Amino acid sequence: MEKLIIEGGTKLSGEVSITGFKNAALPILAGTVLAGDKCIINNLPKIEDIECLKEIMRCIGAKIATDRDGKTKVDTSSIKECKAPHELSSRIRASYYLLGAGLGRFKNVEISLPGGCNIGSRPIDLHIKGFEALGAKVEINHGIISCKADKLVGADIYMDTVSVGATINIMFAASMAEGTTIIRNAAREPHIVDIANLLNSMGGKVVGAGTDTVKITGVESLHGAEHTVIPDQIEAGTYMVAAAGTGGDVTLKNVIPTHLEAITAKLREMDVEVLEYEDSIRVIGTDSLKSINIKTLPYPGFPTDLQQPMTTLLTRAAGTSIVNENMFEGRFKFVDELNRMGADIMVEGRTAVVQGAKSLSGAEVRATDLRAGAALIIAGLMAEGTTVVNEPYHIYRGYENIEDKLIALGARITKVESAEENLKTS
Repeated sequence: MEKLIIEGGTKLSGEVSITGFKNAALPILAGTVLAGDKCIINNLPKIEDIECLKEIMRCIGAKIATDRDGKTKVDTSSIKECKAPHELSSRIRASYYLLGAGLGRFKNVEISLPGGCNIGSRPIDLHIKGFEALGAKVEINHGIISCKADKLVGADIYMDTVSVGATINIMFAASMAEGTTIIRNAAREPHIVDIANLLNSMGGKVVGAGTDTVKITGVESLHGAEHTVIPDQIEAGTYMVAAAGTGGDVTLKNVIPTHLEAITAKLREMDVEVLEYEDSIRVIGTDSLKSINIKTLPYPGFPTDLQQPMTTLLTRAAGTSIVNENMFEGRFKFVDELNRMGADIMVEGRTAVVQGAKSLSGAEVRATDLRAGAALIIAGLMAEGTTVVNEPYHIYRGYENIEDKLIALGARITKVESAEENLKTS
């Protein structure tokens, strides 16, 4: 019965600090399994997916604790085998990073097929192709995927399509294989570099991360290390869009501006003022936005995770905007919710046509997935009147304290956790 009640019409103003990158933190946490030792992770975000992965890792023997300074201490020396419990590992997609980590360390791993947001087809065939190229035997039975190998041997692996998850999983497994592995057409996202930095700090040998060719020289063993997760470019982009959508003035602290170049370029194209500093960005909104076209692409292209917030912003832009979603066909499921609020968006396949300059009005909507939930919060902030976002639990999978951060910027948001409390606030 949880819901968020948002009163629109307030321009966001102030400063917000960005936390660790969800898409880097999850594989980094799973990657500590390779060390079989004590590791320290800094800047780990406090989000539901991280808590779920911690629980999975505790079930297989890891000891995990976070101190008052925000340092997360992970000891994976007590893990004797990597067989994750079905109920937990099927809950989040990131559980599949234990495949590469468990295969690398134990040459034997078993988990459920991954879950996560329903945003379209997300097969793991490239992961399997990579594991098999390294010498593993992969079987899928009754929703359980198992990977076994007498030994792993480095290979030259060409990725048919760019895949962040498969690139990371192959890096994990290859880090403890015999010989050298080369991943061609590898993903280039900033968190691929972050994963390489983790592996190298643990004694691994990875070069080329951030390019389309990554070379991993296997080692016999890895050891513990301390690592700091990079800032979350998707969280940062979400607040940038929220500032622009409300015509506000928001400074984002703890960011890497070069990771945000795609969203910065599009906001500037819409006539939003974006000022870049060494580790911060200031976004100053305007009352008149220009229509633009967007195509989601692998990094350094426009990120699919920011498509839904940006589509929401385009409802304010004068003229017609075209959004092409090239990554996940299910990303437009939330459009029905936006249209319920007065948007004029027509979807045909992987393309959305947005007729802008529309005034959104508050309505009762449902968060269909993580990024859609963030987009609907932005819509509520932009809208006239009251918006009720139902099922916001999706949002907490990827955003730390999102209501508190927005309230600190001037937003009027109330979280209602039960039907009884809802009656009291009515």
